[in-house]
Amino acid sequence: MDFLSSNSMLMMEKSMGFLWTKQAALSDNIANAETPNYKTKVVTFEENLREKLESAVRGRAPRSKVREILNESEFAVVDAPDITRMDDNGVNATEQMVEMVRNAYQLRYVMSSISSDLATLRTAVRGQ
Repeated sequence: MDFLSSNSMLMMEKSMGFLWTKQAALSDNIANAETPNYKTKVVTFEENLREKLESAVRGRAPRSKVREILNESEFAVVDAPDITRMDDNGVNATEQMVEMVRNAYQLRYVMSSISSDLATLRTAVRGQ
């Protein structure tokens, strides 16, 4: 298996997609903080993936199963069930902004990791 199709690169790719989708959902939540009947959007991925990976590790041929789980795993945007205000808007703008900053740092870390791995590969290809 080569580096670009490894499980770790696939995981970073999935993480990037998840974080990007989460950033968009957080932006929508903040933009609609004063919209009546707006439900807070939440992106789910980590919990479902963790459960699937833990069950794969306990099973037979965990490496191939992990690859299959990573390829099949998708994230979903769902409405949060908690309604906190009288206008049925569930957005806590301060909470969403804090989460957006945290998510931006995670995005930056994943991009940095991918960039670092690709730089290492580029150095190996050039032979320097």
